[in-house]
Amino acid sequence: MRHTNRRPDAAPLLVSRPLTQALLQFYDYPDPRRRGRIIRGYDRAHALRTARMCAGVALRLGHDVNRVRNYQIACLLHDIGRAGLDRRLFGRIWSWARQHGIPTRPREWRSLHPKTRYGQETEAFLARYGDDMQRAGVVKQLDGWVREQVEMRLGYARRLGRQLRTIRPRLTQLGVRWPSWMSLVVLYYYYPEKLAKAPGWVRQLGEVLVACEQFEAYNNRRRGQDYYTRSRETLEEAFTFLEKLQAEGILSVPVVHAVRELASEGAFDRLLAQARGTALSPRERRYLRGLKMGVA
Repeated sequence: MRHTNRRPDAAPLLVSRPLTQALLQFYDYPDPRRRGRIIRGYDRAHALRTARMCAGVALRLGHDVNRVRNYQIACLLHDIGRAGLDRRLFGRIWSWARQHGIPTRPREWRSLHPKTRYGQETEAFLARYGDDMQRAGVVKQLDGWVREQVEMRLGYARRLGRQLRTIRPRLTQLGVRWPSWMSLVVLYYYYPEKLAKAPGWVRQLGEVLVACEQFEAYNNRRRGQDYYTRSRETLEEAFTFLEKLQAEGILSVPVVHAVRELASEGAFDRLLAQARGTALSPRERRYLRGLKMGVA
């Protein structure tokens, strides 16, 4: 028998590779503006890296491997509500919104505009800022395609539900069940209130997805350029944001600690390099190794 010294993957892919590829294909979307054209799923690589990180953190927190395998399916599809994302248009809209201090998440919108009817944040945004975006040249006209790009953030629950209904028959063919807790986990970042009565393990898995998704996104060069006109990525900013979410009560101490611990052990080095499109620098590696000792 051949023995190796290879360590178990601390950020594993528990879902079979054929099923993983089939799930990621759901991000492809028929372009409503050009018949026969498919918009290739923008978030595929991000979703895969996030799903691997999530599995590692969930296992570190003590969740059963069978539960984590099902959870990883939800993580692979956590951005399916953004299938059809128009990279340039989406980036223009939300970069403009950020520049003008306009909320980009439903809970933040409702906090600033409490009279907005629940679930109608997309309509409220377009009514309030549609003309301004046209005058600024952000959009040419307020058509259905613009509405979809806005809905991908401010109406994410609605668009996610619509996409899940579309792909559910094919999920069934693949032998994939989608219980309600998987939707709650996916929606946690934008709609934490939906998990108010959920079991503790569901909320924790929702937190893990938020932490890993944001950690990957803060290190994702392509997303940074397209979404936020960001010119560089720093690990310090990524962890500062996780700490901000912890202070807001979105993330708990055990979840943030598990992410830091695994990052310090090198579990995410390869995934971070893939997200950056380049190897981590010696300084960045020292920063990550220092996390465990609390000196970073």
